[in-house]
Amino acid sequence: MKVRCLLVISLLLLQACAENPGSSVASMAATTVMQPDSCRDTVAPNRDCSKTVTATFSRQGRLWLAWVQNEHVYVQSSDDKGRTYSAPVMVNSIAEPIIAHDEYRPKIQLDNRNNIYLTWTRSLEKRHTGHIRFSRSTDGGKNFSEPVTLNDNLAVISHRFDSLAIGENGEVFVAWLDARDKVKAKQAGEDYLGTSLYYAWSDDNGASFKHNRLAAAHTCECCRLGTAIDNDNLPLVIWRHVYPGQIRDHALLKFADWNTPGELKRLSREDWKIDACPHHGPALAVADDGSYHATWFSGAESRPGLFYAHSEDQGHSFSPAMQFGGNGAKHPHVAVAGQQVAITWLEFDGSNTVVKLLQSFDGGKQWSEPKQIGQTGESADYAFLVADNETLYLSWQTRQGYRINALSDS
Repeated sequence: MKVRCLLVISLLLLQACAENPGSSVASMAATTVMQPDSCRDTVAPNRDCSKTVTATFSRQGRLWLAWVQNEHVYVQSSDDKGRTYSAPVMVNSIAEPIIAHDEYRPKIQLDNRNNIYLTWTRSLEKRHTGHIRFSRSTDGGKNFSEPVTLNDNLAVISHRFDSLAIGENGEVFVAWLDARDKVKAKQAGEDYLGTSLYYAWSDDNGASFKHNRLAAAHTCECCRLGTAIDNDNLPLVIWRHVYPGQIRDHALLKFADWNTPGELKRLSREDWKIDACPHHGPALAVADDGSYHATWFSGAESRPGLFYAHSEDQGHSFSPAMQFGGNGAKHPHVAVAGQQVAITWLEFDGSNTVVKLLQSFDGGKQWSEPKQIGQTGESADYAFLVADNETLYLSWQTRQGYRINALSDS
């Protein structure tokens, strides 16, 4: 199945952005949800007053949310799939400037013992700078540890776009985009394409972390990462890479062990040449059978749009990229549950922001026709998918508040 994307508005924005490599498409065409009027003066914790909400399920099926309000990260949980919630719990007792919009948002994951882990990006005093922060709860979300900074380079430079994944034995893996090598090259009078992918990991459930390590050089500066744990319990990361000639396609890296990044592999080949950051990162999911499923965006003149591909050999090869989406399609996300694979993304129909859905029930080989599963006439956050055992859910923050709906009810 292929549906050509005519991303005229997006491509015009990208062309304008290319004139200023330090800018981003998101800053020119943000879709961040506006807060309700009732949030204007409130100080009481309220997830509907957050611009972004991140969701995940525990192994036992409890829904957990992370969100930001008034410079604090909060978490809540639900035992009835979002009909009722526990009282919000503050993660960072001391307020700090937290970036929580567009491609940024706090991350939340649980291990099989219900320890809760969170990361977020703390904004620093200069534009496009930040630190990667981490906190955990070992008592089911009643209390959280004092946040720590994971990047061991503490210069006021870019350490941003954190991603989080948890191993089967409680390993905590955090990767992010880091400008330390770019800054070093600039000081030496050398050119450096993009920034770098750095990571830190813990083998004691987040009590301590190993030293930062370089995973890959020359990443795009401001696109979210897709991070997962493979079935052999090793980290896997995809990102928008800067190839020679300012080609900004996507790369994949499978770790050989927790201390050793493996060989960089090329995931997408649209050959998009642009001297700017699209602020439009990929998504990744690993199925029970070990297959990888990836979605991404490209603004290449010859082949613009949204794309999906899967791999059955740990990323050594991928299926031909399937193109999908309509006018203005953006920010695809993918999730798996058994042999079910689902993709969601946003489009604008001239009046409303709508959420679209594609589904496959045979591991990504055949696909349904796209259908609409949500809409709003006001601004909204990007749409995401989360899995609860064999059920997939849409997670979406709008000005009307947070919603989570099973795809089977759509």
